[in-house]
Amino acid sequence: MALKILVNGARGRMGHAVISAAREAGDVVAAEIDAGDDIRSAITGCDVVIDFSAHGATRGVIEAAVAAGKPLIIGTTGHAVAERDALRVLAAKVPTVWASNFSVGVNVLFHLVGRAAKALPAEFEIEIVEMHHRFKKDAPSGTAASLAEVAREARSLPPEAVVHGREGITGERPRAQIGMHALRGGDVVGDHTVIFAALGERLELAHKAGDRAILARGAVHAAHWVVTQKPGLYDMQDVLGLR
Repeated sequence: MALKILVNGARGRMGHAVISAAREAGDVVAAEIDAGDDIRSAITGCDVVIDFSAHGATRGVIEAAVAAGKPLIIGTTGHAVAERDALRVLAAKVPTVWASNFSVGVNVLFHLVGRAAKALPAEFEIEIVEMHHRFKKDAPSGTAASLAEVAREARSLPPEAVVHGREGITGERPRAQIGMHALRGGDVVGDHTVIFAALGERLELAHKAGDRAILARGAVHAAHWVVTQKPGLYDMQDVLGLR
């Protein structure tokens, strides 16, 4: 079934990619919205909203979708933890897929990282390295933060176990710690590596994105899935049946 899709953040890199992916899938782009446009006047003519915009716009998008009873796909990142948690409660009033990364490969990576973190003993220490293009405004990436959350929950570690970079004389590395490192440069779409390092051996799980289109195709795939769901908050693990 072809969908009528409202794309919010349409002038951005991901917005352009979503529009192309939607048309490639045979869907109709019912509206292209960006900063300063009135989403409320356009939302009634769509089946689903896909949002890849700025984190400051997310509340307005969710409120408009809830008021119109429209399903949502949210791929925007950069929210503070408290802000994100509050927005997720609001978004759950309609069927919503909220994911930091819509790539099928990355979401299999989430699944594998959770399995590995649980299966490997504590002496396999976890470090996460991500690299993105020089234009990315937030760090770490939403995907890297999600990888840390998956690993942390698998090991029953508190949020403060995640350490962002290291500098100076830090002393020996504690076992119950997850290192996070953000690299920026050039036109890298997105590289993510999770390292499990023990004395004498190391396991690395990695994903490298070469084209933004993989994220856009995943978001359009999620849009087709979410329109058949009941109100609630979902992610790509649900869409792909990995739960």
